[in-house]
Amino acid sequence: MRKTTAERIEIQKERKEQMQNEIKRLLQQQRKEERKARTHRFCIRGAIVEKLLPDLARLTEEQFDTFVQKVLLTPHTSRILAGLVPPPPEPADEPEGDNSAVQTG
Repeated sequence: MRKTTAERIEIQKERKEQMQNEIKRLLQQQRKEERKARTHRFCIRGAIVEKLLPDLARLTEEQFDTFVQKVLLTPHTSRILAGLVPPPPEPADEPEGDNSAVQTG
């Protein structure tokens, strides 16, 4: 039996809702994976710092914060970091065939 247009519309609305829910679920999963990777990175990097400077483990959080700021927020450290990290990519120019931003008068 052939479905009416109204029935087909309802079916498509249900599919749309299912797809939206799937997108939400996937976005939640992506955020969870990103949080997990960030936490892992924090643990690894903190372990490296404590391995190199074992006395840091005895500092309070406030003392550690002061230490890190005094050591890392220097021009020398900024130059070292700039030499290790590639510069961010420049924004892409508009395609040459696109004249929508050109105003004629």
